[in-house]
Parts: sequence; structure tokens; C-alpha cells
Amino acid sequence: MNYDPTRAQQRFLDELERFIVQELNPQLTPDQRDAPFNRGAWQRCADEGLLRWRVPTAQGGLGLDLSTAVLGYEAFGKYCSDVSFSYAFSAHSWSLMTALIEFADDAQQRYLQDVMSGGRIGAFAMTEADAGSDTAAIQSRAVRDGDEYVLNGSKAYITLAPVADFTLVFASTDPSRGAWGISAFLVDRDAPGVHAGDPDAKIGLAGAPLGPLTLTDCRVPASARVGAEGSGTSIFAHIMELERAFILAFTLGIMSRQLDSAVDYARTRHQFGQPIGKLQSVANRIVAMKTRLELARLLVYKVAWLKEQNRPAQLESAMAKAYLAEAFTESSLDALKTRGAAGYLESAGIGDELMTAVAGLLYGGTTDIQRVVVARCLGL
Repeated sequence: MNYDPTRAQQRFLDELERFIVQELNPQLTPDQRDAPFNRGAWQRCADEGLLRWRVPTAQGGLGLDLSTAVLGYEAFGKYCSDVSFSYAFSAHSWSLMTALIEFADDAQQRYLQDVMSGGRIGAFAMTEADAGSDTAAIQSRAVRDGDEYVLNGSKAYITLAPVADFTLVFASTDPSRGAWGISAFLVDRDAPGVHAGDPDAKIGLAGAPLGPLTLTDCRVPASARVGAEGSGTSIFAHIMELERAFILAFTLGIMSRQLDSAVDYARTRHQFGQPIGKLQSVANRIVAMKTRLELARLLVYKVAWLKEQNRPAQLESAMAKAYLAEAFTESSLDALKTRGAAGYLESAGIGDELMTAVAGLLYGGTTDIQRVVVARCLGL
């Protein structure tokens, strides 16, 4: 198997690097705890076509194959100066946009067109305070009333909910059927009965706000339902197979940058009359960073290959999510420890990366849940 980028892929990556370094980064503020979501930078990405990567050409997109798109997200993470912006870009793409690309009907395509143009931002709302990966436990309800549905319920920890113009909301249309009674609805922010709460205060990812979304007697037309009634869990499961594997693809780029920086630092920082890279403990730490990066890449790239072959990848996606989340956390700690006290300073930027890594252990299904998925796939 050849892992080298093709000439076309390399041109794509070179142009992406140029855009991020020269045009995007100057618009991004450092990823600090009080940094707001940067809508201007988001619009610049849309203008450059970054929100069209995975959209088929028939729907107005660039139609990139999955492997090329994954390389793009990896490069985005490597060169983007704001890790929370990279996360927001990735999360929006692999959850909300996947739903629109693959499940929105002709009338609902306007949402996808608005997203690609940057005119609207969407959110993806399954999680509730007492229901995360256990989708059957959601309490949000959608009751059919003629040509409308009436939605009631509260969603929690929804990425981009405080700034989203619309949300894909999962609610039960038939509680007696459990997980198979869930349906999905496109709900506009300005619809009566919709309330997006203030952003939750977090320990990281400041530029990617998340928060609650409450629906109180919110009426939406029946045409807002995505897919058939009761198909919500199937839609969610399909999206999760992609999201789990690829939502952290951007962190491959961050891990690569961390590794390069650690190697340079270990070569130039001297202690005891020699570069610290000559100290076995430091060298071993950097070797571990390199090994984790290569293994994580192999897992992510394999899922991309499997999906391009139209093969299932539930097992591999869960393994990729769990391993990459933990590898990124460990490598961020190693990057910090390699620099010693200097790594603990805010100016080093490693603190933002570490808090982003910790979040990766939780969103998209915790690493514990990923292990449950793997165990079930193995018949345990």
C-alpha cells in the first residue's frame, strides 16, 4: 500500500498550507480562554472552498475522495494557529455536514448550500444531560400534529450551538420503540420555541463554543424531518462511523508539529554540556511521540481506505477514535515535559493543545465507549 500523496494531493496540500499560513492565521487570535468564535475566519474558509471538500460535485462541492479529505484535515491541524478553530472546523464537517450530504432531501439541500457558502453554520444535537452514547435514553420528543411536528426537550454539550443558525435535532417520535423510534429534524435558530443557551465555560477549546439547546413547543414542518420517521438512530450510527474515525484527523497534524518542535528543541537545548536529546529519557519520550503518530495515522488511513471500498468500519473507527484520543493526550504531555518549565508557559501554546487533547477523550463518544464498541464487534 502506497501512503505517499499523489501529485494532485500534494498540490492540494501545498495550496492549503499557503492559504492557512498566509491568509487564515493572520485572522485568528491566540486560542485563549476568552477567545470568541471567529466567524470572519470561518467565512474565509468557506470562500476558499474548504467547506466544499467532501461534498459531491453534483451538490456543488469539490468531490474530494475520502483519503484526500483526511489529508486535508490533518494539514489543517498542522498549520492552523488556533487549535479550537481546527476542532470546530472538523466537528462541523464530520457530523453536521455528513448528515446533509448523505441524508438531506432535495428540498433540504438549501441548508447544505448555505453551509458551503459560509452563510449559515449548523450544529448536531443528539446528546442530552442524561443521554450521550446511550441514544435510546434521550428524552426529547417530537409529536406529529397534521403537517407539523411539535418538539420538546433539552440538548446539552452541543458544539457550536451558541452560534449555530440551525441544528439537526434528534428526538423520539415513538418512545415505545426505544432507539428505533428516534427521528431527526432540521430546526432553525429563529423558530418559535427554540432557545440556545449561553456558551458553557470550559477548560479549553474556547474558540469552539458549546452549550445547551432547549425546545419548548417548537413547531417545525413535516418537511424538516430528515429521512423516514424512526430512522434517526440509523442516520446517527452511519455518521458516527465516519466522525469517530476522522473528527480527530486534525490532531495528527498537531502531533506532527509537536514532534518536529520537540526534536528541534532537544537538539538545541543544552544541559550538562550536551543537547538534551542525548539524554536517554528525553530521547525515549520523543521516540514514543513518533511511534504514536505513525500508529495513529495507520489506523485513520485504514478507515479511509475501508470506506472508499464501501466496506463497514465500525470496529476500526472505534479503535481509531480511542487510540488517537489517548495518543494525542500522551504526546501533548510529552511535548510539554520535553520543554520543561518553558512548556508550561502560555506562550508555548502546548497548554491549549493539551486541553484540546483532553476534550478528545470525551466528545464523539468517550474512549470507554469506544472500547465497548470494539468489544461488541469482537463478540464479547
